[in-house]
Amino acid sequence: MVIYLKAPQIYTMLESPTFTANYFYMTMKHTVTTLFLIITIFSFSFAQKKPVHRVLPKVAATELSTTNISLTLKPYKKTWIYIGSYYGKGKTLVDSVFLNDESKGVFKPAKKYTPGIYFVVSPKYVILFEFLMDDKQHFSMEADTLKKEEAVIKGSLDNDLFKAYSQFSVEKGKLLTDLGDKFKAATNKADSAKYRALVIKENKALETYRDSITQKNPGTLLSALLNAMKQPDYPAVPVVNGKADSLYPYHYVKDHFFDDVDFNDDRLLRTPFFENKIDNYFKTLIVNDADSIFNEVNYMLLYARTGKEMYPYLLTKFTNKYINPEIMGQDKVFIKIYENFYAKGDTTFLNAASRKTITERYYQMVANLVGNPAPALDLTDSTGTNISLYNLKGKFTFVVFWDPTCGHCKAELPRIDSIYKARWKSLNVKIYSVNVSTAANTDDELKKFVKEKGIDPDWVFTRQSKEAREAEQAAGLPNYRQLYDVYKTPTMYLLDDKKRIIAKQLSIEQFNDIISAKLKVK
Repeated sequence: MVIYLKAPQIYTMLESPTFTANYFYMTMKHTVTTLFLIITIFSFSFAQKKPVHRVLPKVAATELSTTNISLTLKPYKKTWIYIGSYYGKGKTLVDSVFLNDESKGVFKPAKKYTPGIYFVVSPKYVILFEFLMDDKQHFSMEADTLKKEEAVIKGSLDNDLFKAYSQFSVEKGKLLTDLGDKFKAATNKADSAKYRALVIKENKALETYRDSITQKNPGTLLSALLNAMKQPDYPAVPVVNGKADSLYPYHYVKDHFFDDVDFNDDRLLRTPFFENKIDNYFKTLIVNDADSIFNEVNYMLLYARTGKEMYPYLLTKFTNKYINPEIMGQDKVFIKIYENFYAKGDTTFLNAASRKTITERYYQMVANLVGNPAPALDLTDSTGTNISLYNLKGKFTFVVFWDPTCGHCKAELPRIDSIYKARWKSLNVKIYSVNVSTAANTDDELKKFVKEKGIDPDWVFTRQSKEAREAEQAAGLPNYRQLYDVYKTPTMYLLDDKKRIIAKQLSIEQFNDIISAKLKVK
């Protein structure tokens, strides 16, 4: 078995390259060759460029902040200046201050800021320079927009360390870029080996410098950030009893990928690399199996529960990703998230509307997961004869929910019929069609469509009568739209001979490929 590991995702940010450039150089050596947006936990998006002129909220006396951060920013006078921070993959404005006629202002929030990587933002919303928001939050910043790279921060050990680290790593970064270019341009093995060795040497120097910071300053914010940025090296393939264990490097990196990451540390959200590290982990080290994915998600969420910001952020992230996943079958991850977290009341941060939407979506999805038995359908044809889905006998059953007046349905159903006549009929595939229209003339529309398009007479055409629909509602039973998640037409499912769901919401060609693969035919 061979496992291909892709290069890590590299965060790029044009406005502010310093810290993110450092991350780039640190990740270089590890390279191995929406339908629903349910929750919004951001009150402001930096891209919106909306002023956040501060209005102090009421807070309990025990939560009052002692933060005092003075700013002198020339040549700005009598204008609003902002500070912002990274937040996951985005950036958000956090606070504002009005500079006096001496270009001075003081940030005194009602509550302390969450520590992390912050930046000073101009009145025109341009990031001027980065700084670390430490735990004490008693320091001063002085800068001139003509020399913003020479900003001076006094009274903060974290920012002293950050400045020294940034200068060192930027120098190493430039050197590594130059060596990388020379390595690419090498015309012989000797030069290639020479520049490769130099790249390894300089990367090692950067790593050693970083480790020296964390060892000498274990309680600082910068140490926590540098530890979280680490990624394990891929070890050599060991030989056990004369046989190479080719999977060992993969398991080693997977097992140690988050060694120095505390998922309940809210400070990590205020960085440009934390969420990318999570995404890289799922993309390169976790198989696309719903149970495997949920095991990782569950671990992170349980660990993050005590994080005031981290827990709702990660719960939101994973909910939005798997409530409408890119890969079929991964909706099971959302189902498990709901049952293990939402259903247990771990969502006090949600408003009533969001909680209602998520709950409704859960019940729309839970009955039609891939691998589960398909919900029963006992509907009637145009003559009033009851036809049960489970009474159809075939190697496969193709279920399609559609509307005779739907433009997309009018295009897709003839395509389904074409492949049915050409292949599926001979392979003993049955088609159970459900007309979702409740219009009075829907039977006439259906007959007209079937006749005009020459749909094969072996198709089973059904619909739900008005009487059956009303009886179902009176009994409080879920309808087929809920059970099969029919929010658009056409909606399509492929079932096996026992009426278990094999596939759903794919293209006709993809359904056909699955049938071929199951039957091992071309």
